[in-house]
Amino acid sequence: MKKKHLQIRIEQCLALAKASNCPRRTFGALLLDPDRNVILMDGYNGGPRGGGKLCGGDVCLRDEQDVKSGTRIEIGCHHAEMNVICNAAASGVATRGAWLIVTGEPCIMCAKLIHHAGITRVIVVEGGYRGANGVAYLEGHGVGVMRAAGPPDPRS
Repeated sequence: MKKKHLQIRIEQCLALAKASNCPRRTFGALLLDPDRNVILMDGYNGGPRGGGKLCGGDVCLRDEQDVKSGTRIEIGCHHAEMNVICNAAASGVATRGAWLIVTGEPCIMCAKLIHHAGITRVIVVEGGYRGANGVAYLEGHGVGVMRAAGPPDPRS
């Protein structure tokens, strides 16, 4: 994929993150076919499909309960990476060999999903999520990880 096309896809992913209704932090994820330079599927973090309520309504339960990033993964939004992989599965879109752009480092749970889905490269938009993450897991299991410039995490 050409550098200029990758930059355009990163910008699209950042714009997609704005669809999230999470009060804590917005994330986007784009699944790409790197050979044809097309978007296969998209996802962002938030509540359940169909307009279900967020875990804490208008507040983030993770913030309210002072839950450290990277822990207690059962609390919080559906992650963007989780959503894009589930959206692909629900639509019959193959993930094997695809690339994934994410607007922050995947957590360990999402890293496992990414690896198991056969995604071969993850482009992490730098400056996003900072905490215990799954980058080492991805790299340790043969998934290429590339970093790209992005806006800083507002919590730091």
